[in-house]
Parts: sequence; structure tokens; C-alpha cells
Amino acid sequence: MNTPSNLKYTKSDEWFDPSTGAVGITDYAQGQLSDIVFVELLVDEGEEVTAGKAIASVESVKASAEIYAPAAGKVSAVNKGLSDKPEILNSDPFGEGWMIKIEGGSAGDVMDAAAYVTYCEGRAH
Repeated sequence: MNTPSNLKYTKSDEWFDPSTGAVGITDYAQGQLSDIVFVELLVDEGEEVTAGKAIASVESVKASAEIYAPAAGKVSAVNKGLSDKPEILNSDPFGEGWMIKIEGGSAGDVMDAAAYVTYCEGRAH
């Protein structure tokens, strides 16, 4: 499982980059969902979000899932290309697979990479 140490993670499997404000789903989440076939972003640039608010809906061949904001703030960018290439969430969840960017906000209930790995290992049993 790829878990970059510079990111923060939520128990609902979103990642947050405090330095850029980028938000996406974790490698663990995309692996659990399997082949992602649809992404709908529920927020737009300029909107205010609160930590825990639904920002996207993702569907795979196995399941669908809501994606929640891991931080509060103003949406500064939206990755509109995801609706045309939802599979990028499987192949590059921490790069081209970012969903939105949040500026001027504060992180919600997040954990560092080591704590997230421990959390995921606990769920595997």
C-alpha cells in the first residue's frame, strides 16, 4: 500500500496535502473499490467546504462511495478531467487523481501516514 509520508489521512480513506491543499482518495480506498468507472465532483471552485462534507461520489464495478472533505476551507481548484478518465484514481491516486484543492482551511480529524497504515492493517483482520 502506497502511503506518502507528507500527506494526512482520514478514517474514511481520503488524503490531504497540507502544503498544496490537494485532496483525493487513498491507495487503500482505490484498491478496495477496484475498477473505478465514474466520478462526480459535488463541489465547484469558490465554494466553502467543511471537514466531513461530501465532495465527490465515486462508482466502481464493485461499489459506490461518497468522498468527504478532510479539511475545511475554500475550494480553489477542481480536477474536471476526472469525469472523462475516472480510472486515473486507480492508476495515480496521489498524482493526477487529485479531486479538489482547498485553501485557507484547517484539517479535520486526520492522521499521519504511520497512523493510517496501522489503522488500515487493523481493518484487514
